[in-house]
Amino acid sequence: MISTIHASAVLIGPKAVLIRGASGSGKSRLVFALIEAGQMGALPFARLIGDDRVHIEERHGRLLVRPAQELAGLIEIRGVGIRRLPFEPLAVAGLVVDLGAPGARLPGPDEATATLEGILLPRLAVAAADKALPGILAMLHSIPAAD
Repeated sequence: MISTIHASAVLIGPKAVLIRGASGSGKSRLVFALIEAGQMGALPFARLIGDDRVHIEERHGRLLVRPAQELAGLIEIRGVGIRRLPFEPLAVAGLVVDLGAPGARLPGPDEATATLEGILLPRLAVAAADKALPGILAMLHSIPAAD
């Protein structure tokens, strides 16, 4: 079953980062920052999947994410307006970022994961979009020291 959620998504390397948060929380700003990080070489590859609203579905034990058709390739950049970017039509989600959620210094298993459509994914909770990029980079470039 395909569900529509209020979120943005960006493909980073082989997996998508799904970014959730209230309107105005900085989802689009974070997507654009991740795309810029890819262009600067801090990430191997980064491309828009969808901004503001995406479709998700469980398929063969993976969470697939795709843009809402009417928003495909569009991103809102505050102060600039709606812009068009290259986009990926489909990706497998690998990380959930929750903006506006208080993040624990050392998150426990319940705080460090999110379940969407029955699929358990790593989760990063951050209070603000401008504080999210270092945490995302750390999650993508490292592995947990202990479980």
